[in-house]
Amino acid sequence: MSSVSSTTTGTNTGQVEKFKYDDDIVKKFVLATIVWGGVAFLVGVIAAFQLADWRLNFNLSWITFSKMRPLHTNAAIFAFAGNAVFAGVYYSTQRLLKTRMASDVLGKIHFWGWQLIIVAAALTIPLGISQSKEYAELEWPIDLAITVVWVIFGWNFFATLARRRERHLYVAIWFYIATIITVAVLHVVNSIEVPVSFWQSYPVYAGVQDALVQWWYGHNAVAFVLTTPFLGLMYYFVPKAINRPVYSYRLSIVHFWSLVFIYIWAGPHHLLYTALPDWAQTLGMVFSVMLWAPSWGGMINGLLTLRGAWDRVRVEPILKFFVVGITFYGMSTFEGPLLSIKSVSSLGHYTDWIIAHVHGGTLGWNGFMTFGMLYFLVPKLWKTNLYSNKLATQHFWISTIGILLYIISMWTSGVTQGLMWRALDESGRLVYPDFVETVTRIVPLFWVRAVGGTLYLIGYFIMFYNLYKTIQLAPKSQEEVEYAAPKMAALTPAEAHGTWHRRLEGLAAPFSVLVFLSILVGSVLEIVPTLTAHSYVKEEATVSPYTALELAGRDVYVREGCYVCHSQMIRHNSWEVLRYGPASKIEDSQFDRPHQWGSKRTGPDLARLGGKYPDLWHYRHMLDPRSVVEQSIMPAYPWLFDKKTDFDILPKKFAVMKSLGVPYTDEDVKNAAASARAQAKKIAEGLDKDSGLSKLEERQIVALIAYLQKLGRPIDKDPQPETPVADTQQEVK
Repeated sequence: MSSVSSTTTGTNTGQVEKFKYDDDIVKKFVLATIVWGGVAFLVGVIAAFQLADWRLNFNLSWITFSKMRPLHTNAAIFAFAGNAVFAGVYYSTQRLLKTRMASDVLGKIHFWGWQLIIVAAALTIPLGISQSKEYAELEWPIDLAITVVWVIFGWNFFATLARRRERHLYVAIWFYIATIITVAVLHVVNSIEVPVSFWQSYPVYAGVQDALVQWWYGHNAVAFVLTTPFLGLMYYFVPKAINRPVYSYRLSIVHFWSLVFIYIWAGPHHLLYTALPDWAQTLGMVFSVMLWAPSWGGMINGLLTLRGAWDRVRVEPILKFFVVGITFYGMSTFEGPLLSIKSVSSLGHYTDWIIAHVHGGTLGWNGFMTFGMLYFLVPKLWKTNLYSNKLATQHFWISTIGILLYIISMWTSGVTQGLMWRALDESGRLVYPDFVETVTRIVPLFWVRAVGGTLYLIGYFIMFYNLYKTIQLAPKSQEEVEYAAPKMAALTPAEAHGTWHRRLEGLAAPFSVLVFLSILVGSVLEIVPTLTAHSYVKEEATVSPYTALELAGRDVYVREGCYVCHSQMIRHNSWEVLRYGPASKIEDSQFDRPHQWGSKRTGPDLARLGGKYPDLWHYRHMLDPRSVVEQSIMPAYPWLFDKKTDFDILPKKFAVMKSLGVPYTDEDVKNAAASARAQAKKIAEGLDKDSGLSKLEERQIVALIAYLQKLGRPIDKDPQPETPVADTQQEVK
């Protein structure tokens, strides 16, 4: 805690208090950022090489691409970027408010609690303990832990605001306030789920509801975890590094309030041309396009803060990282609204263009801002000089080349695949009817992406070595520096009669309430109407709920992360209807918890898969994809043929689903296990008859086949196709 004493100077009427900053917590988060950054980038490189060569999945259940990809995103967002944000917030908040954090104990609980959450994520995701929701894969016990730790962080932050010695809240603090409030709302609303067991739950939202809530959360997780806090860090560390004030105070006001109000509306642009109601899609698109102006206002404010200092940028690596990081922020916030335009989205969505866009933001904007901050902080915290500016410059250039290779290859890949999907000949037929052909054409670009990611990782290792040697140079004994500042006085007449915003900046509680109301408006007006979407479905248009075995198979599908490569949403585009069948409707996914609409197609859409292939085709495809699709890049799933289905838990799953509104009867719940065994036996007997395969009824592959045969069709129809296997050439996971 702070050491405070009071004295009165001869010329000042206020008291001058002495205090010390808690830099120990900043050091902890800095070291965690460095360590977890290596993990995130390494896992990302592994995933990139797995896409380029399916053999690198090694037939191991815990290291498949579908497990590595969500592990990478969680590590990059919450471990690397999250720890970086906390390090920057703890360091800058104390100095901007001229006070120590309210509680050292809460800071330590926050730090160790967050690291335990990261470790839990690193263990559970590879094991398939996942909700399969973008950026929200973690199961309910970890969700509860995140809530508790975030409340501890928020409590410590706002308690520090209450004891500040600086009345005026600088712009960086505004962005921190918005981050803490909005992330709490996003996480709680998106994580409402009903547990089935300690490591499994079902969300209360289903189908179109779940899709909207998820992308309201997912888009704004990017906004308020990877954007607003990093803008706060930009507004603090760039002026500090250049030793001059931010370019425009007025522009920062417009930048902040525009982002906070507009960003929250933009989530539906991830769901254009889907079964989401048109009004929600249009609303998301309009607000996304509106984000162009305030986002570029922030970029201009950051870059012009460096005006007149470009000679320093050429020689100082810290400024190099900041300049390129801010430039990537501008590029990403141009590309995001561009991709939200319906005509552009129809081409780019589900392709690698989205991957290029996301990584331009995370590797370029978040990564480079973090690297610049680390090069700034480590020498100051350990009271020494940076070990090598030359190594830092090498890190900058190697990582920059890596990013460019990554993004350009994915732009090319995405546009290529999007154009191939929609290509029609003169008679109106698909030019590339076999989906696998649209994948094999872009595999060389996967290799380029992997090389680019490797270069970025090499740059990180250079930074790791440089910072390690810097810390080694630190003096063995370091005492906390004591500071002095006047106690915050009452509001002066000049402050009381200043502009409305200047007065607001001195009132932390009203400021925070206005932020909360700003994000609440868009959230309520988008989400609440959609929660009644299923009530508009005509009774005769509904699909039957899953049988017990199909539900068990769906849980296998979710566990294996199949949504990473496959969508279950046929958009209202002519070429998609030609390729996959009738466009998806609201009722098609009304019993899906969680929804599986997907966000990337490395494999084809599966929304109308049911009955297209015989059970034996699916059996062989999961055992060895190349036995049925010679050019497939999909890994095999041999463990599904050994693991047994847990029939005993099915009544509990049915009971939870019934409580959430799925029309199961009490008899259905009671007989769930028996009915699943009966359906499994029927499928197993069919496989035995066709190929001599026996003793399969308890294997998870049978449950998965039941689920795949259900997709897009009522259960009372014969799931066997009329066309022979020899006529099918489309790759299916």
